Amino acid sequence: MQIELKNKQVLSDSFSLILDKYNELFEYQTLYESLNSNDLKEIAKNLEILKKDISNLKIQTLLKEESDSSNAFIEIHAGAGGTESQDWAEMLERMYLKFCDKHDYKYNLIDRHKGEEAGIKSSTYLIKGFKAFGYLKNESGIHRLVRISPFDSNKRRHTSFSSVWVYPEIDENIEIEINPKDLRIDTFRASGAGGQHINTTDSAIRITHTKLNIVVQSQSERSQHRNKETAMKMLRSRMYEFELSLKNKEKLETQSNKKEIGWGHQIRSYVLHPYKMIKDLRTEHQSSNTDDVLNGNIFEFLESGLIGNNSK
Repeated sequence: MQIELKNKQVLSDSFSLILDKYNELFEYQTLYESLNSNDLKEIAKNLEILKKDISNLKIQTLLKEESDSSNAFIEIHAGAGGTESQDWAEMLERMYLKFCDKHDYKYNLIDRHKGEEAGIKSSTYLIKGFKAFGYLKNESGIHRLVRISPFDSNKRRHTSFSSVWVYPEIDENIEIEINPKDLRIDTFRASGAGGQHINTTDSAIRITHTKLNIVVQSQSERSQHRNKETAMKMLRSRMYEFELSLKNKEKLETQSNKKEIGWGHQIRSYVLHPYKMIKDLRTEHQSSNTDDVLNGNIFEFLESGLIGNNSK
């Protein structure tokens, strides 16, 4: 309750500040004809800043769910198609990490499995920062890529799919009941390109909740004990997200769609050939600047997702 009141106060203060800026600029309309060019340029500049402030405040008012303030786990899985989909999964991984770098989000690698020839089979990161889950939650779903394959000597067009799943890191104070009898814990050797963060012992941990069919794993730490702690934290978060989804029929249907990575379930299309266009199939938001989006400038898509979901 104290956190909720604090957030309301922050929003109230932000609104008051924006209102003061607006009223100040509004007064200039009576003096418009007497202003010189430098004054007009300054007003135009301040108007652009005000528009951005209003947009940011609008987004913050939409991030009102309890879990929106949480850090976020993000999982990326390549679909069927071998090297093509695995390369696409790595492109998505790069896009989200670039987004984090641009907006001062920190991220920790939890688990990563490289493809045989290129790309990744899967990866999991913990994203830390301001309302990380709130901003990224609508990225869950199937992402579709259409391009001329760099792995096809005949330069044919290929369609690839990868899935993204975002769920909140829950607070330690939230109690999630876990029956040890429902868990299967396996150890395995960490995989990767080598280096100081990859161990050659069986330190990696995979935990399967047999009743809920939830699988989590961690291999980023040298210590098997630390990897188990991380995996258990992920399991608790997944179970929490699962319980929330049961209260929301639409969310439950989305959950079932994640089981098949392919046609009919995509949330966003990234077309690089024969034309360039990235389009979110839920909100209709689109961009022809594909390089910019794939380099992490996805905030407009995140924003449209938040606005679209809250307008339904």
